[in-house]
Amino acid sequence: MSAPPAPRLTKVQWLICTIAAIGFAFDIYELLMLPLIVKSAILELRPADVGTPADWAPGGPMYLQWARTLFFVPAIAGGVFGLLGGYLTDRLGRRSVLTWSILLYAFGAFAAGSLSTSLPMLLFFRCCVFIGVCVEFVAAVAWLAELFPDPHQREKVLGYTQAFSSTGGVLVAYMSEIASTYAESFPEIQGGHAAWRYTLISGLIPAIPLMVIRPFLPESPVWQKRRDEGSLKRPSVAELFSPQLRKTTIVSTLVFATTFGLAFGAIQQNPQFLGAHVDTLQQVQAEKAAREAEAGQELTEKEFKPIAANVKDRVTSGVQKWQEIGGLIGRILLAVLAVRVVSRRNLFRIFQIPSLLLIPLLYWWIAGNLATPGTLQTFQFAMFLAGVLVVGQMSFWGNYIALVFPVHLRGTGESFAANIGGRVLGTAGAFLTLTLAPHLGLSKEPSIAMAAAIVGGVYAVLGAVLTPLLPEPLPEGDEG
Repeated sequence: MSAPPAPRLTKVQWLICTIAAIGFAFDIYELLMLPLIVKSAILELRPADVGTPADWAPGGPMYLQWARTLFFVPAIAGGVFGLLGGYLTDRLGRRSVLTWSILLYAFGAFAAGSLSTSLPMLLFFRCCVFIGVCVEFVAAVAWLAELFPDPHQREKVLGYTQAFSSTGGVLVAYMSEIASTYAESFPEIQGGHAAWRYTLISGLIPAIPLMVIRPFLPESPVWQKRRDEGSLKRPSVAELFSPQLRKTTIVSTLVFATTFGLAFGAIQQNPQFLGAHVDTLQQVQAEKAAREAEAGQELTEKEFKPIAANVKDRVTSGVQKWQEIGGLIGRILLAVLAVRVVSRRNLFRIFQIPSLLLIPLLYWWIAGNLATPGTLQTFQFAMFLAGVLVVGQMSFWGNYIALVFPVHLRGTGESFAANIGGRVLGTAGAFLTLTLAPHLGLSKEPSIAMAAAIVGGVYAVLGAVLTPLLPEPLPEGDEG
């Protein structure tokens, strides 16, 4: 006998799905800004009286120090405050925490682009962005998981709303490309037309629909009912390590970390070395020749420098688009398979095992082919497949993590796994890649690509080893 069809979504449910999808889209939008703008931002904001130009060139010691800092310190801030946000999600409710987290990262992104006049200022505003994003993910997933009691409908809603994350990735790649193409036509910011600033400022976009929709959003009915009845237990981080939940907490946190390690240790490092690819340099020279022909004279180094930076940003944004389109396909594939593959471990392996082979081999190959004409296009196509596999893993966690913790610990448990695991231990992949690169005995850009192969490979192997220990979700009706 077939199961009865899932009930149709109500208008309120559609509204909540809409605001959750906006949040998912723009948390990735905000995070993926940094790989696209970090090089240009460091070169512009570096203090003139510290170090030499060589120290601040990509791959130089001061550049690597600040690149590591901008990747990892906001992740630590996001992990710590995100854990607090998960606790508040269980204490204060899903709706209000979700709303304020989105407003926080929209403000942080806008301020980072418009107000930053030094690297410490940029770092502070990026911390605000990360905190908002880390809290938003936890609140949105808990909200959606509790809104839909039908398991098949819940899997579909979690899967398809998370697919909008990759829409955010595609959008930020297009925005970066638009900013780098038309930067000189936009109003001046801090005395210039730097494309990276316009890209950051576009992060204000999610706050606009949020302010319109927020008054119509209800609280999670499951959470609200238990609070009204007085049966909602007080959340506790210590309870995550009770005998009943210790394995779930530790294993999910570590495997979550391996997914983010693949992303930040490898595929988010593309802008660090693609600017030195021979195909990119040819485009830079072509742009220079066109500008000089138009002006009727040679460009000075000062005139040419920002033009070259914008061309390189445009090239890396193009690769990023392919990656994020692949990520969108990966998230949709995850949503389709989530209701067909019963075992969560097997569902995860569909994306995990191929990435174990692809990521290390791809970056090993590109490290030796940055000077080979025509290989940029091959790498671009390969990044489409990498996006399918790695971003598909990210979408898995939104479907899985809310269902392995009881209701009163849902936000706290999700937050620990996502923020301590993904945002701190996983994002540390960027720190490890940029720290390892100078010790590989290669020139600057190939060393970063090779380090990405090694670090991404280590995270992938750890994930494959630990996945058999992942617990299956709690049975329906046994959520605590």
